[in-house]
Formats: sequence, structure tokens, C-alpha cells
Amino acid sequence: MQYKQQFFYLCKTPLSAEGPEHVEVVTRAEDSEDFPRVFKEYEELRSHAFNEDKIYSVVRADDIYDLVRTGTEKEAKEEAYEKAEQEIITNLQHRVMQDGDANAKGILKEVYGIEE
Repeated sequence: MQYKQQFFYLCKTPLSAEGPEHVEVVTRAEDSEDFPRVFKEYEELRSHAFNEDKIYSVVRADDIYDLVRTGTEKEAKEEAYEKAEQEIITNLQHRVMQDGDANAKGILKEVYGIEE
């Protein structure tokens, strides 16, 4: 097995993402000493999605942020999308049920094949 350097990538997956190509790498930790900076940014970007009890709620999220540890930006985007996909579906379903959001309904139907 050949050694492959790994980095922590902070990724942003929009609710409208249709695949890894729509995931944005916000930043990455260049080494272990840089990780606290990336983690702090991750916490700040997700802060709007916390409820009054300080618990993260995916239905309050405008975008899905995730920390991924892997070797390349391409792999980070793929892993981030895979991890975010179920949260995106949950968020969109909530928007359809609560607000009758036609855009969310369209994304669910066209991208995920889910009729709401």
C-alpha cells in the first residue's frame, strides 16, 4: 500500500446540488496545526442551522457543510455529496410540507425521483 497524504476539506453542498460537481470546497487544512482554523469556519458556517436548544437541525440549513478527510479535492466533493444527499432530501421534503415550496418540489422530482 502506497502512502497518500490526506487533508481535511470543508465542503459546501447547496440544496440544489445534483451531484459532486455542484459541491464547493470552501477551504482545506494544510496540516494538523491548521485544522482548528478550518473547524472554526465549519462551525461558523453551520451556526444559522442551530435551533434554540443549540442543536443542529438539517431542516434549518440553507446549505449543507461537511468536513471530509481525503486525499484530493475531487474525492472530497464526491464524499461530501454522498454524505449530504440524505440531508438535502430531508430539507427539501420539509420545505415542501411546511411551505409548499414549488422549487424544492421540482428538485425532489427531477433530481431524486421523489413525488411529494
